[in-house]
Amino acid sequence: MTESSTSTSTDGATGHVLLGRVFDAVLFDMDGTLVDSTRAVNRAWMRWGAEAGLGPSFTGAEHGVPARQMVARLVPEDKIEWSIGRVLELELDDLEGIVILPGAAELMQSLPEGRRAIVTSCARSLCLARLESAGFPVPATVVTIDDTPRGKPFPEPFLAAAARLGADPRRCVVVEDAPAGLEAGRAAGCLTIGVAGTHTMDQLDADLVVPSLDRLRISIRDNGVVFELLPE
Repeated sequence: MTESSTSTSTDGATGHVLLGRVFDAVLFDMDGTLVDSTRAVNRAWMRWGAEAGLGPSFTGAEHGVPARQMVARLVPEDKIEWSIGRVLELELDDLEGIVILPGAAELMQSLPEGRRAIVTSCARSLCLARLESAGFPVPATVVTIDDTPRGKPFPEPFLAAAARLGADPRRCVVVEDAPAGLEAGRAAGCLTIGVAGTHTMDQLDADLVVPSLDRLRISIRDNGVVFELLPE
């Protein structure tokens, strides 16, 4: 955090550093931010954990972290590639119950194409499958773990998205539900909005934290976009 970017809940947002400021673009996480895929993710990872013999101590996926990073901490090196492929296969086979989160589609659709992107830790095939299953319109700019050498919490995914949009990362806002994604956004130089869901509001270290995206509106200016916070 910078001194001017103190973590703020919706209760103390008046005059906030993020609100009313003009930004070049908005970079959205997908799972837990735009769509709720938590149950499908957990089913797939628990099935893989059973197949991999991880035992009862394994409680499922860590949200917001690329699969490779999670798998590498759990299985021997000679099992990593099999595990990555198997997890992806299981996740692609289980898309049941994935839904759009409140306010997400409206917020994304309010943005011009050149000022919006999805930045996700999952594979491109899985990202597109989940968006299609939920009925979420796919923006032109989508950055996945297939596109960068390192995923969240490293800054490369958000830097790549900003570069594709021709935007200065320091004039971008990252919208995330997970600590790893918020850390990546800060490391990229972006301001951050945390959205409660997979984590509680007090677990999210962000410039602004909201209970859901339906609390936010975006207005379009000639030189960028501006966030507004709706009253409860």
